[in-house]
Amino acid sequence: MPRQSHPNEKGSAVVEFTFLALLLMVPIVYFVITVGQIQGGSFAVVGAADQAAKVFVAQADASTAQAAAERAVALALSDFGHQPDRANMSTTCNPADCQAAGTAVTVTVRLTVPLPFVPFAEGLSATEVEASSTQLVGRYR
Repeated sequence: MPRQSHPNEKGSAVVEFTFLALLLMVPIVYFVITVGQIQGGSFAVVGAADQAAKVFVAQADASTAQAAAERAVALALSDFGHQPDRANMSTTCNPADCQAAGTAVTVTVRLTVPLPFVPFAEGLSATEVEASSTQLVGRYR
């Protein structure tokens, strides 16, 4: 026997579907956007660390090398749409003289990836990503 519909229930399925779709889709879309931001941050720190290490070993003195590496990090991060002030760069040399031929220079870049669409929560972040790159100082520069 077919079900009889009541006149005041007409169109309620569309409303229920729309409500449930919004309720389920908004968190899923936000999750996908957040994962995309984290992946973009990962690509950004890998590129920033690699470029910073390359420009560091190409400079003649330590102060110029450090400044050039910091500029390279800022440029690489801004290319990916991340703010350079959210990043932290550290440099280590083995042996300690960073300008000696054969020295391994390691540059590590850490970036705090913010939550998307949350401008009012300054302390909140999605995660922190980190990458390192090592280059050898050449004999001839």
